[in-house]
Amino acid sequence: MRLLRSTRLYLLALLLIAIPAASRAAVFISVGFAPPVLPVYVQPVCPAPGLMWTPGYWAYGPDGYYWVPGAWVPAPYVGALWTPGYWGWSGGLFIWHEGYWGPHIGYYGGVNYGFGYMGIGFAGGVWRGGVFAYNTAVMHVNTTVIHNTYIDQTIVHNTTIVNNTHVAYNGGPGGIQHQPTADEQVAMHEQHLAPTNVQQQHVQAAQADRNSYAKNNGGHPHTLAAAKPLAAENHPAPAPRAMTASHPAPASHPAPESRPAYRAAPESRSTPQSRPAPQSHPAAQAKPESHPAPRSEPKPEPKPKEPKGRR
Repeated sequence: MRLLRSTRLYLLALLLIAIPAASRAAVFISVGFAPPVLPVYVQPVCPAPGLMWTPGYWAYGPDGYYWVPGAWVPAPYVGALWTPGYWGWSGGLFIWHEGYWGPHIGYYGGVNYGFGYMGIGFAGGVWRGGVFAYNTAVMHVNTTVIHNTYIDQTIVHNTTIVNNTHVAYNGGPGGIQHQPTADEQVAMHEQHLAPTNVQQQHVQAAQADRNSYAKNNGGHPHTLAAAKPLAAENHPAPAPRAMTASHPAPASHPAPESRPAYRAAPESRSTPQSRPAPQSHPAAQAKPESHPAPRSEPKPEPKPKEPKGRR
């Protein structure tokens, strides 16, 4: 049974490598045992503006769990934010949900990766006028080069999920118990960009490193973070995805009917172009009915009286 499971996971891992990055979002890796705890490490200094931090995580390959070092990655487009991947427990298995780029931070299982990814949303910075500003309360940046910085401890405290045991998965026994918030649900249904080719090469390099595997390092990887930023890879921003019936707005948001700005106007005010407006006719005025004049029927002529005496 264990041999069959190992063979299945090995084939699944090979399939994951062979599939292009753009289509990997639909691929799931399931494992029967939990990933190791998240190691504690120091974030490298951000050396230049426009770099986004992608936290390290435990991935799974043919030889078990291996550590993918955290890395500074140039944003693939202006306004891009990185939602980390996470392990989630479901049906007795641990399933990997891949990270992605998008206009907002989505759900990543409540896993506290640190450095702005405190479990809910992102406290490490914001885009302002096409330039990313770093929150140095949680980000380690070179302020002599990067001048778009600020300090906000409040957002850090409000979005932090305490994880003293450094658990690396959501749900199940001993896992983080956090369900998606309304904002995370909305972000999950937006149009996303899969990890770039450069990011995938970074993962493959970690998979090829024997020292990155938990069975070899005892859960304490030697390389916790990449020393240099990854290469830039530009992509167009994903087109906004229209809300459909299959992706309704979160329940915490008022329904469109309760918002005056979105209330449908009566048909008498505006009529959809696809349906022709009914033609307006003037009200019919009451007119006397015209009837043809009655025809005068010829009266029967009276019969001449018979002379008396004739019978």
